[in-house]
Amino acid sequence: MLGKLIQIFKIKELRNKILFVLGIFVIFRIMANLPIPGMDVSKIKDFFAGNQMFGLLNLFTGGAMDNLSIIMLGLGPYITSTIILQLLTMIFPQLEKMYKEEGESGRQKFNQYGRLLAVPLGIIQGYAMLFTFHRQGLIGEISPMLMLGSIATITAGTIFLMWLGELITEKGIGNGVSLLIFAGIIADFPNNIRQMAATFDIASFPSYLLFFFMSLLIITGVVIINESRRNIPISYAKRVRGAKMYGGVSTYLPLNINPAGVIPIIFAMSIMLFPGMIASFLGGAGGAVGTIAKNVGAWFQDPWIYGILYFILVVVFTYFYTAVTFDPKSIAQNLQKMGGFVPGIRPGTSTSGFIYYILNRVLLIGAMFLGIIAVMPSVVQGITGVTSFQFLIGGTSLLIVVSVVLETMRQIKAQLQMREYETF
Repeated sequence: MLGKLIQIFKIKELRNKILFVLGIFVIFRIMANLPIPGMDVSKIKDFFAGNQMFGLLNLFTGGAMDNLSIIMLGLGPYITSTIILQLLTMIFPQLEKMYKEEGESGRQKFNQYGRLLAVPLGIIQGYAMLFTFHRQGLIGEISPMLMLGSIATITAGTIFLMWLGELITEKGIGNGVSLLIFAGIIADFPNNIRQMAATFDIASFPSYLLFFFMSLLIITGVVIINESRRNIPISYAKRVRGAKMYGGVSTYLPLNINPAGVIPIIFAMSIMLFPGMIASFLGGAGGAVGTIAKNVGAWFQDPWIYGILYFILVVVFTYFYTAVTFDPKSIAQNLQKMGGFVPGIRPGTSTSGFIYYILNRVLLIGAMFLGIIAVMPSVVQGITGVTSFQFLIGGTSLLIVVSVVLETMRQIKAQLQMREYETF
């Protein structure tokens, strides 16, 4: 491992890329600690510490939200806009054609639409968050000019983060958006260590030991499932063109155990946050509306109800998102055009049905796994009583951390191998 690190920093181009990414991380952390002008953040931290839903949102921004930072929304509006556009490909055939059939130019245009949609979403989400904080009594009366300036600052911060992410993708190594989310998740790690050291009691040592043991088991499971594949064998018929023979080889079609990634958890989290936010909006209203809103808010605070609904939504969205992004019929048609076939299965419709049959069974494992990972933080914290180190057991956060680390390691390894071949 040490030899690999030395080799990485010996290569000037690779070293510069890594240093560039680290420099962007420094800028990101500075921005996360710059509060919106005119806002008092003294009461915000206690609110986020005691609220599970908002605390989870704050985790993804690296503490930028409870600081009322200029980047308090993080990359949330951009991620939301991308998800919305991907769902719209099911409704608008032209959008689907642009995304799937027009190659790199189509994807660039699709991404540009996502950037444009992120602006109004940032404005809406910024206003909703500030209004919620005001209704909760966390910030005082906001004048129209201060509200307008704060929303503009928050939206500009999100757009600037988008630009930093694209700079990392272009000039650094790895996916910029994923790396910024990764940096936000692990940013609180030193603070968690400090809090644990300050509150550590020798009597709670067994609980901490059990917590870290369970965390290691969860991380191991995430790595195994994230890297697991179900390989479908593919053979190619021999074809003669002129004096040359093509085909006659065997390969496989890999199906991920978890083809949807972290998207189902993000969808489910958004749905679960929505009733609580509506209840906080209407909770101050009088009469029947206020009473119903308070009851709904209390209902969603129940850990059993919240956990069961969360698990069900994750499983449902796993199947839904995979249906949007993975088309067995298209894969079967492409295989048929290239002369490929699954041994023992007729090309065309039969191959499509076979892939769909395998996918559904593989997807059941992936969906159940995602659902368990999503509710695992509450289970582990309930058993051990340890609330620090949320990213070690947190569903989406853990998947993002593991996925980003594995993908970045692959890219660095590919860069090293490419330079080894250049020496021959």
